[in-house]
Amino acid sequence: MPYYVYAVKPMAQLEQLAQFEAFKEASTHAKALRAAGSGGPQARIKVMFADSPLAAEDLLLQVREAPPDGDD
Repeated sequence: MPYYVYAVKPMAQLEQLAQFEAFKEASTHAKALRAAGSGGPQARIKVMFADSPLAAEDLLLQVREAPPDGDD
């Protein structure tokens, strides 16, 4: 499965920036984009591992719950 690099913009707008076969390449590319401020001032650069671009976008749009605060 490939790794996809996305710019996640406000209002859940997604822009696919790149696709890589190895995580190291995807991570390096994402870090370079973050350092350069690519995608706009409010965009977050994310790396997603998925079967297809559609699956990656679905995973990026899922709402995740915050972990509980404090000690268990």
